[in-house]
Amino acid sequence: MIVGLMTALSASACYGVGSVLQAMGSRRAGRQMAAATATTQHGGPSLSSTAKAAVTWEFMVGTVLDFVGFGLGALAARLLPLFLSQTVISANLVITAVLGIKLLGVRLGGREWASIAVVCAALVLLAGAAGPEGGGDTPISSHWWLLAASVLLIGGGTLAVRWLGAKAAIPAGLLSGLGFGVVGIGVRVLNGADPIDLTALLTDPALYAILVGGIGGMYLHTVALQIGSINGATAALVVGETVVPGILGVVWLGDASRPGYAWAAMLGFVLAVIGAVAVAWYGEPAEAPAEAPHPNELATSN
Repeated sequence: MIVGLMTALSASACYGVGSVLQAMGSRRAGRQMAAATATTQHGGPSLSSTAKAAVTWEFMVGTVLDFVGFGLGALAARLLPLFLSQTVISANLVITAVLGIKLLGVRLGGREWASIAVVCAALVLLAGAAGPEGGGDTPISSHWWLLAASVLLIGGGTLAVRWLGAKAAIPAGLLSGLGFGVVGIGVRVLNGADPIDLTALLTDPALYAILVGGIGGMYLHTVALQIGSINGATAALVVGETVVPGILGVVWLGDASRPGYAWAAMLGFVLAVIGAVAVAWYGEPAEAPAEAPHPNELATSN
């Protein structure tokens, strides 16, 4: 349990720092591009602007941290009940908010701080109430359903971003979280992972569901960071990667709380979701005025 918690916390730290760095890269790329090429006709980010953000050094370092967090999160999902591992990993919301104050000039109000405090209290409740994780033996047909769900989520999310434009930040964040949730579920049910069996691993649809959910989730999260509040986008992601995997872990995979602590697990889970939703609900936090582009950036954009 201790090893699993430390692994999940490390994944959370990687994701939190990575999100802030990616947001910094996205904003710098946005300043370098002309407005006409940075957005689609609906006001959302164009593919060229997303590609431009992806090659900034901040974004690349953030992406490396995301991959490290991805690996640590996958390990945590095998060591802990999903309602605990996914919620602890989602505590990157706190790291993102605090780092955003220093690096992005984000200013948080009292309600945002109170919401973050609720998330922290919920994590304490969940950590104290978590029992042993359930098994991962499931019919192969359910692995195909998981793959289909991942394709539907990421494909639908990509289309939604194109149609909703500048209003897509929260939906994109939510769908990216669901994509990461697919990763957590897929890791638990993956065949051929323990012990390693390459034939079973490569023929399991769950492996490809993990890849689609992980890569697609990173793309949608990048879009959400480009067009919306970093805290709102991350809060929506938290809800997506926590609620569905947590419920499926209990109902489908047999995850459970310690005897007599079901109430604490339920309360902690609900509070974590409420706290994350509150950060997004209170809207775009006021941010410091954007810095004027550096002359070198203007030269680059021309």
